Amino acid sequence: MTLSSLLLSAFPFTSLAADQWILATDLWGNSARQTLDLDVQGTRVSGTLGGDPITGSLNGAQLKFTATGSDGQVYHYDGRIDGSHMQGRSDEPDTNNRSARAAHDFSAWRVPSPPDKAPRLHHFTPGDYSNTFSADRAPALVIWPGDSVQTRTLDSGGVDEHGITRALFGNPQVGPFFVAGAEPGDTLAITISSLKLNRDYADSLDGIVGRLKTPRIATETATLGKPVRWELDRVRGMARPQGASGALKHFEIPVKPMLGGLAVAPGFGYPPFSTGDTGDFGGNMDFNAVAEGNTVYLEVRQPGALLYVGDGHALQGDGETSQWALETSLDVVLKVDLIKKQSIATPRVESPTQIMTLGQAGSSDDALRLATSGMLQWLRQSYGLDMSQATQVLGVAVQYNVVNLAGRSVGVAAKIDKAVLKGLALTAAKTSN
Repeated sequence: MTLSSLLLSAFPFTSLAADQWILATDLWGNSARQTLDLDVQGTRVSGTLGGDPITGSLNGAQLKFTATGSDGQVYHYDGRIDGSHMQGRSDEPDTNNRSARAAHDFSAWRVPSPPDKAPRLHHFTPGDYSNTFSADRAPALVIWPGDSVQTRTLDSGGVDEHGITRALFGNPQVGPFFVAGAEPGDTLAITISSLKLNRDYADSLDGIVGRLKTPRIATETATLGKPVRWELDRVRGMARPQGASGALKHFEIPVKPMLGGLAVAPGFGYPPFSTGDTGDFGGNMDFNAVAEGNTVYLEVRQPGALLYVGDGHALQGDGETSQWALETSLDVVLKVDLIKKQSIATPRVESPTQIMTLGQAGSSDDALRLATSGMLQWLRQSYGLDMSQATQVLGVAVQYNVVNLAGRSVGVAAKIDKAVLKGLALTAAKTSN
């Protein structure tokens, strides 16, 4: 994986001392990424690769080092540095025969150092968009914990705020944003600081998703699924069907902008996922609580996390029952923090008044189980409860909502009001910012 030449030129290579690199080993066509921390003293090199200790040497631009795994296996790397890039070969234990060796190509790029320690606001204008949640896509921007990103998303059809198609339909995403210092097993805390409409219309459909159809409803809605244009009054914050007549002539409803898509790249061994899919990495969650003022928590699966954002909605009821919400483009400001060495079982959302966990699976039963498991974990991690105590709190306080019915997965959220938890001792998570 390499940064674009434009991004690299903004952060020229100067010194190796206390450097961080992202090293990608080509394992028979599959990129395995690790963070390489280098400390160079003269020609001697030390540090870590994926948390394992390394020793080696630097002679001019030639870097050689050996990493020792926790199982005692050794991995040898011989690379050549060219500015902020590195190329080379590794000699590693064979994945199927630990007594044999295998050679692989590797490449690496140098993570730039922050210009200062103060959190910054990055104004990012996308040049292209992604239709997959992928670890193979080059980072669009490097940010640091505590930083914020101001950007714009397209609607699900790839249309921007001017009504111009900029990307292929299917929830095209902005990003990914590389979060310096994020490692697998950490958790990103993404606070949605601002989410604003930037055009005066949204597109939706009439009809109802297949999961909700009885035989009678299926027959009565067979001719539906037609586009419906909605007018967005940005001054009043209201939406109404364009040209509505009859009983809907005077119908209008307050908007509540939300992000349908928010995800980190999936971990090693997983292929890129469609931007219509969901998983424990987030994805096309279509959860209407992913809104301004709330914080979304996603577990990091790749070095740098690789954060994607997209699929703006002006409004969506629970489940996205008509297949499309009020699809529109949005102005977005996200603040990204990092919780080191904390794993979470499923995506979380925190509002000023509630904690929420999201289960996403092929059936509602499995989604319920995942949401419940995630909530029990949160109660135990953050509120000091044992399993018995956590189940007691769950039994008297949990609320369940259907989140998403329109995709291949069903989404279910478990929610608990913070007011119920105020008598419990909150164990503060340590964030890096």
